[in-house]
Amino acid sequence: MSRGHTGAPTVGYLTKRFPRLSETFILDEILGLEAAGVPLRLFAVADPGEGLHQPDVDRVGSPVVYLRGRGRRPISIPRGIATTLAAHLRLATAAPDRWRTALAAARAERAVTGTIRPFLDAGRLAVRLQRVGATHIHAAFAHGPASTARLAHLMTGIPYSFAAHAKDLYLTDPAEMAVKARQAAFVLTCSAAARDELARRSGSDANIVLAYHGVDTERFAPRPRARPDGEPLTLLAVGRLVEKKGYPVLLAALRRLVDRGHDVRLRIVGGGPQRDEVAQQVRDLDLATQVSFAGALTHQEIVTEYGQADLFVQASVVVADGDRDGIPNSLLEAMASGLPVVASDVSGIPEAIEHEVSGLLVPPGDPDALAGALEQAIVDADLRYRLGRAARDRVVTFFDRRACAVDLLPLFLPGADAPRAASLR
Repeated sequence: MSRGHTGAPTVGYLTKRFPRLSETFILDEILGLEAAGVPLRLFAVADPGEGLHQPDVDRVGSPVVYLRGRGRRPISIPRGIATTLAAHLRLATAAPDRWRTALAAARAERAVTGTIRPFLDAGRLAVRLQRVGATHIHAAFAHGPASTARLAHLMTGIPYSFAAHAKDLYLTDPAEMAVKARQAAFVLTCSAAARDELARRSGSDANIVLAYHGVDTERFAPRPRARPDGEPLTLLAVGRLVEKKGYPVLLAALRRLVDRGHDVRLRIVGGGPQRDEVAQQVRDLDLATQVSFAGALTHQEIVTEYGQADLFVQASVVVADGDRDGIPNSLLEAMASGLPVVASDVSGIPEAIEHEVSGLLVPPGDPDALAGALEQAIVDADLRYRLGRAARDRVVTFFDRRACAVDLLPLFLPGADAPRAASLR
């Protein structure tokens, strides 16, 4: 961890579950902030209990405190009750008016969400924040973690902020979101689309800060690949097997390409609840020869997949409940790796891709349009080269992890240098 800001205020960083293999943007942000010199103390509501995690987790400087205990089994009920009661008793005794205000806020939120758990978690978090002398609380998500951070703020007076991304923004009750945003010191959004949506819900954009997620542009970099003559082109899709990733649309587009005589292969990287459903669609469309599944991979493993692919595809859609992608990290990783990309015109994706300059954009949920754009890139090697080179340049300029972390310094470290000027913003 960088020591460039020794003696700086300590920031309590709260996420929902850590470390999660699929939430590479959270890990990247933590590593970026620590490298930039922000003194972090990490908290997580729960341990995801996943058997596989990103090796870079071992580079995180701060230990992680779990509010509900470690591992797949949560903290025991007697111990959890005792710890929670002791924390709330301490807070209520030290600052009764603050504690009662937090309780009233929790009751109002419970009427919407149906749960009091953020209030219980907030008591345990607040006591721990006071013990480490934290001067700021930042929640990595706009739903449960932001609720917990806000209630801890009400109990202690420690300022709080939170980040809004995709599902946590679009599936949170608008009135609840507005209250959280108005009371926060600032709110980070990972795309201008999310910023505009949050401003609409809260009635103001005064404290909303556009803060793109960065990726490691040294790890994800172009690598020479000699493709033998006659070898099929490889399309690559990376993302959890969930509805908003649009795998049915992608497979329907692939079927069209095969029917038109294109000899291509599709490599799918990721795990998720729709694994069996997607595999069944592959069989139904008679694409078993063309499609392979790599499963969930770490950052180190996925570099090889980018290096062996010819074209990256992001078929994101907006699902019925409003959930959608923000700017997928895998899309930025592919662009940083110099891959030409074809992606849906959804949410923040057009902020990363300039159509026909650093990638091709298509309407979401349209397999004909997706097949057409993929075909355009498949038949034109020069186009693939130009798009891939421009994609790399765009990510290095606007989405480098280190630079994005430096942009946040004035928010977390008052008096730090102002962020860089970037025309994209």
